[in-house]
Amino acid sequence: MNRSLLTAATAAVLALGLTACGGSGTGTGGSSQADPAAVREALGKPADITFWTWVPNIDKTVALFEKKYPKIHVKVVNVGQSEAQYTKLQAALKAGKGAPDVAQIEYFALPQFAITKQLVDLAGYGATGLKDKFAPSAWSQVNVAGGMYGIPQDTGPMAMFYRKDVLAGLGATPPRTWDEFNALAKKIHAADPDKYITYTDPGDAGTGNSMIWQSGGFPYKVTGTTGVAADLKGDPGAQKWAGTYGALLKDKLLDTTPSWNDAWWKSMAAGKYAIWMTGAWAPAVMEQNMPQSKGQWDVAPMPQTTAGTPASAENGGSSVAVTAQSANKAASVAFAQWLDSDPEAVTSLNKDVGLFPATKVLLDDPAFRSATVPYFPGSKPNEIFAQMSQAVRPGWQYLPFQVYANSVYKDSVGQALKPGGDLPAALSAWQDRITTFGKEQGFTMK
Repeated sequence: MNRSLLTAATAAVLALGLTACGGSGTGTGGSSQADPAAVREALGKPADITFWTWVPNIDKTVALFEKKYPKIHVKVVNVGQSEAQYTKLQAALKAGKGAPDVAQIEYFALPQFAITKQLVDLAGYGATGLKDKFAPSAWSQVNVAGGMYGIPQDTGPMAMFYRKDVLAGLGATPPRTWDEFNALAKKIHAADPDKYITYTDPGDAGTGNSMIWQSGGFPYKVTGTTGVAADLKGDPGAQKWAGTYGALLKDKLLDTTPSWNDAWWKSMAAGKYAIWMTGAWAPAVMEQNMPQSKGQWDVAPMPQTTAGTPASAENGGSSVAVTAQSANKAASVAFAQWLDSDPEAVTSLNKDVGLFPATKVLLDDPAFRSATVPYFPGSKPNEIFAQMSQAVRPGWQYLPFQVYANSVYKDSVGQALKPGGDLPAALSAWQDRITTFGKEQGFTMK
C-alpha cells in the first residue's frame, strides 16, 4: 500500500482534456508568482487546505504540521489511489472547480498535469532553493515542462530482494551481474521446475520502464511543452533489457503472471520466486502481506552488466503538488514544503507511514542507513537502499502522457512476455502506439 503504485491508467484520463494545448478553467495558478517571504508568512495566517492523498497513516504526519502551525487546517481526503485520483483530479481541473489545494501525484503522472499548467509552478514561490535537500533522481522528476511542479515526497530506488533459504539450499549467493542472474535462474529451475528466479507481470508498465532505465535506457525525451520523442526501437537500454529478458523467457526461466493479488502473494510467501526486483518501499508491504516470511528475505544491490559498476533506477515515488485552483496558494506551498523537506516531517513519513525518503537528511544519515529492520533480522537494508539511490542513472524523463502509454503496455510488450515472445518487436509496437497517440494530442513527435 506504500508502493506508490505504478498502475496502468486508461486513456480516459487524457480524454478529459489533457492535450498539448493546455487545460481548461485553470489558467491562473500555473504561472502565479509570489515573494518567497509570503510563503513563510502564510504559516502564521488562518487558512483551510484540502490535501488529496491515498497514503495510509499520512494523517499522523499532517497532525504534526497542524500542531506546529495551528492556524492552518489541512483536510486529508482519499478520493482513490493513483488512477482513480487522477481521473477525478483531471475532471475537477477541467471543470474549473472541485480540485484540492494540494495533491499527491506520482512522478510518472506529474508531466501530464504540469505541461498544461494545471499545477502551480513552485519556482515562483522560491521552492527551487530546496534542491540540495533532495536526492538528484527525485529532484529531476519534479522539474518538468520548464518549471518546478511538485515537491519530492518519496522515492523507490530499485534493489534486489532475495529468499535466503532458496539460495542457501542451492549453495548460491545473490547474483552481482546479469550473467550470474541468468546462471542462477537455470540452477533454480533445474532443481525444481515449479520455482523461478523471478516473475514478469505483462500489465506492469511501471516495472518495465524501471528495468529499461536500470539497463541504461532513456527512451523518452520532452522538449518544451510540445516536443516529444519516444524511441524504444533504437534505445540501447531498452534493447538490452529486451535481450536479457528475452533470453530468460526463451528458456522458460521466468514465470509470467499478474502481480499484487492474493495468488501472487501466496506464491511469494511459498518461495516460488527466489528474487523480487522492486523499489525500496517494499519492506512495509512485505511485512503486511507476508508476515509469515519474516527472516526469510534479505536485500542486495541490483544485478549489473559489469560487476563493480553499480546502476539502479526508480520504481515508484510521488510528489506533492499545488493545483492552479487553490485559493490558498502560499499556505499550500508552505505545507507542501514542510511535509516533504522538514526533518520532523520526513522522519514521520518514513517511520509512521513507511515511505522511503527522497531527502538527503535521511539518506545521508548514518543512523538511518545502519538501522535494523525487524522483517530482515541481522541485516541493514537501508544501507543497500541508500547505495541504490545514489546509483540511480540520471537523466530519465517520462512522457507528458505516460499514463496513457502505460495503459497500452499490456497490449504490446505484455503480449511478448512469454516463451517465444519477440520483445524487440513488441517494444516497436508500443512505440508506434505512443507516437500515434502523441500526434493525436497535438504533440510534435520525433
